[in-house]
Amino acid sequence: MSKQTISTPAAPAAIGPYSQAIRSGNLVFISGQIPLDPETGKIVEGDAAVQTARVLQNLSAILEAAGSSFAQVLKTTVYLRDMADFTMMNEVYARFFGDCPPARATVGVSRLPRDVSVEIDLIAEVEG
Repeated sequence: MSKQTISTPAAPAAIGPYSQAIRSGNLVFISGQIPLDPETGKIVEGDAAVQTARVLQNLSAILEAAGSSFAQVLKTTVYLRDMADFTMMNEVYARFFGDCPPARATVGVSRLPRDVSVEIDLIAEVEG
């Protein structure tokens, strides 16, 4: 199996020594995304719902660059700075995944990069 780096300017550039995503075989592994606006590089201001929407938009752009989509996502991990934001995050999350959502873990953490409310990573299948 070969390892291929996936990158797109439609999502925030990596802010450390990691790739936006790696494709191996028919799987793509997308690094944790935080609510950065890819055009400005700034954190999207707002509550956990607003930040979750931006994170999922970033993930969507990387999925598209990898030749995948939310319909092909197998597993996500959601990291929340405050578990009181779970309902807000969950309502936005549900809109992106439809009737057949992936497996998921949601973890409460004490702190996230740049003090954001939410970070999400995922694993998806890729055609071809």
